[in-house]
Amino acid sequence: MTRRSLQASAKGISKAEAALIRNSLTQQGLAGELGISRQPVTKFFQGKPVDRYIFVTICEKLNLNWEDIIISSSFPEVEQPASVSQMQSLVQIVREKVHDSIQRRCGVMRVLDMEQPRRLDTIYTEVKIWERVSGRKRLNIAEISRNFEPGKFNCFNLGSLQQPRRPALEAVESHDKLMILGKPGSGKTIFLKWLAIQCNLGEYRGDRVPIFIHLKDFAEAREQPNLLEYITEQFEECGVTLPNAVLNLLTEGLAFVLLDGLDEIQDADFERVVRDIRRFTTRFYTNRFVITCRVAARKYIFEQFTEVEIADFDEQQMTEFVSKWFQEEAPIKAQYVLHKLQENQSLQELANNPLLLTFLCLFFAEVADFEQAQIYQEALNILIKQWDEQRYIQRNGSNKQIYPQLIEELLSEIAQNTWDRREYFFKKEAIEKQICEYIQNLSDAKRNIDVAKIDSAVLLKYIQVQNGLLVERAKGIYSFSHITFQQFLAGKNRRY
Repeated sequence: MTRRSLQASAKGISKAEAALIRNSLTQQGLAGELGISRQPVTKFFQGKPVDRYIFVTICEKLNLNWEDIIISSSFPEVEQPASVSQMQSLVQIVREKVHDSIQRRCGVMRVLDMEQPRRLDTIYTEVKIWERVSGRKRLNIAEISRNFEPGKFNCFNLGSLQQPRRPALEAVESHDKLMILGKPGSGKTIFLKWLAIQCNLGEYRGDRVPIFIHLKDFAEAREQPNLLEYITEQFEECGVTLPNAVLNLLTEGLAFVLLDGLDEIQDADFERVVRDIRRFTTRFYTNRFVITCRVAARKYIFEQFTEVEIADFDEQQMTEFVSKWFQEEAPIKAQYVLHKLQENQSLQELANNPLLLTFLCLFFAEVADFEQAQIYQEALNILIKQWDEQRYIQRNGSNKQIYPQLIEELLSEIAQNTWDRREYFFKKEAIEKQICEYIQNLSDAKRNIDVAKIDSAVLLKYIQVQNGLLVERAKGIYSFSHITFQQFLAGKNRRY
């Protein structure tokens, strides 16, 4: 087995000793705070080889960059290596043990008002990504608006905002550590589950063992195990009883680790979980990792990870999804739904979000005659309230005081103020000002909140993360996620 060790340089040891003094620690005290024995700490300060994971953990505790501390010629210490055939055999044994669990946990989807689960492989539509996260572009409103055509489908991805799309699987293949960001309902979890299933069936990375972790479940696990302990427990429940099987697989880089929903972790657990992910991915760096997170909720940068964003559905993806959705039961209904989308620009615009497209499929499966206002209102309810509630996700902060009805009314006021002036893009400062004025002017009947604790900038971020109805199109420049919602909410505000 190959064990990766690191050792500190003389200069690095001096930095570490200075950090000990700054933190009022002794070597014994440092070991105690890290929950490890004194021996590896002593070896660290003597410049002797130390397990990579412990070495990095010591540096993090001392607020040091471990790469600045190591001897530049540090290299792996090689113990008696396991044969390739032994490791291949271990992979196959573990894959057989976890196969049913992965299929059960990742092979189906059930969202919104679906009465029964659907097999993922019967409706999965290829996911595309943008290599550059859209909200990080440095553009001003004049540049964005120059070629902006609000009457065209997917208008927010045209003109200066347009960028190439590529299959998400290509990004996974190109980067062994990938962070996939996306708006609410953009298909992050579905893609991660599909990766797990493909690996599980041997269609992709069949030489590795898939490990799928819902980070919310991990964060809330009893006794707060670390990731290695949590994965080991999962494997043991699947019947993997070989000694050190998980550790051996991870050490040899034979796992495909999929960590879903970084944004769903409560604030109280966030620092602990992020620290553990960083240590885990550093210690077992030879494996492949994919993490998903809502695009506006990114609170931490993982230095070794490449970040991409899930792209909105285009017309081809919509057609494929709808055709697959109705394929088994009512293929004629698929043609009806696609016709409705093609003849109605506003509905087609909503359908570029996979969650809302799922809603439209469910809606049209039962309803022939409809009012568009009914669809828009149900879609708003899904994003503002239903989507998080169904998954038992509670967002953090004082903004939980702002219940869904107030969020909708606030957005309606912003929509009317901008729609009446035909403003589709607006600066962050302008929205924050409107939020502040709205909160201050709430009537006593609605003001059952502590106004002093509401920060307009934080509330704007909360709206982005919680429902994605406001989107950062470029740095400091926002719009509604869909012009359809802006227009509909503007009309509603006149009736409040």
